[in-house]
Amino acid sequence: MTAIIETVLFDLDGTLADTAPDLAYALNIVLKEQGKKPCPYDQIRYTASNGTAALIKLGFGEIEDHHTLSQRLIEIYANNITRETTLFDGMSSLLEHIEQQGKNWGVVTNKPTFLTEPLMAQLGLSDRAACIVSGDTTAMRKPHPEPLLHASRLVNHPPEECLYVGDAERDIEAGNRAGMTTLAALFGYISDHDSPQHWQADGLINRPQDILQWI
Repeated sequence: MTAIIETVLFDLDGTLADTAPDLAYALNIVLKEQGKKPCPYDQIRYTASNGTAALIKLGFGEIEDHHTLSQRLIEIYANNITRETTLFDGMSSLLEHIEQQGKNWGVVTNKPTFLTEPLMAQLGLSDRAACIVSGDTTAMRKPHPEPLLHASRLVNHPPEECLYVGDAERDIEAGNRAGMTTLAALFGYISDHDSPQHWQADGLINRPQDILQWI
């Protein structure tokens, strides 16, 4: 018999929240400061889930001084973390529905704590989330299952009673390795080069409301 889902866990960037506009803003300021042309938003959007190093590589290519530029990007981003960031369409009502059903929801992200916590707070979600697991909360990061297993312990539900939703292959790999039900969020930052149908997720969803079919 399949276990009943009691907790829905979300990746943050590209799944729970549309953070790409603010990451694009930060990257393009750094590019402007360095006398470079801005990077097209569509390119940044597909890189937004992959972290600062990936954004700097996108904007500057392979360079030696990526650390200084990364730190500058993070500084700008941290000061503009909810300039345009919003929840994806339908996500707010989905969270309310989960709560009304007496179930939990939480976040498991590779984003570092010093960025995750203010973002969640400014979105008004910190006190509502049953757990917030950041990229430096545990010793390992996704695709390792440890962050998801830690989240399972925090919400006091075994992995088989947890559903994990993400927009990257590492999300689905981590969820599968943790023994959770997994859903690939096709509305997230998935490029034409990705093949979510091959990620071995339990399901593919086109909008947040589709999660309701699984809980």
